[in-house]
Amino acid sequence: MKRRELFSSLASSFKNNEKQEKVIRPPYYNNEALFLSECIKCEGLCANSCEVNIIVIQKDKTPKLDFTNSGCTFCDECVKVCPSEVLKLEYKKNISAKIEINILECLSWNQTMCFSCKDPCLDDAIKFLGMFRPQISENCTSCGFCLKVCPTNAIKIG
Repeated sequence: MKRRELFSSLASSFKNNEKQEKVIRPPYYNNEALFLSECIKCEGLCANSCEVNIIVIQKDKTPKLDFTNSGCTFCDECVKVCPSEVLKLEYKKNISAKIEINILECLSWNQTMCFSCKDPCLDDAIKFLGMFRPQISENCTSCGFCLKVCPTNAIKIG
């Protein structure tokens, strides 16, 4: 192996590690390790009970949230059917993801009037500075409803 090939292969292994997707869990848990030990025994009851179908069971048999088609309504249905109590109502919290607006891609930040993200926000967490420049406030629960409606996909999970 030539030196150039060696460094190229090492560099590519670092790039693959950086692209690892962050798993976003339902908002009713206290211990991430319980997903790996307890959810593998379940038949995906939480995914079947989700009224907006955003809970997806992964290959490792653990649930994750997928905001492709909708957002979380915090309806508590996944908690009610969880047999191993990985999800508990007493641990209800915001979803552990940070929603961000890419100002270079956002229509409003580029002087085109757009309120697509503000309208579906259940928590009134998207505030506009003037007519343009939307910003996400501390009220954001990371429910994901704003993600699918953005016409330029400027809203992302950070």
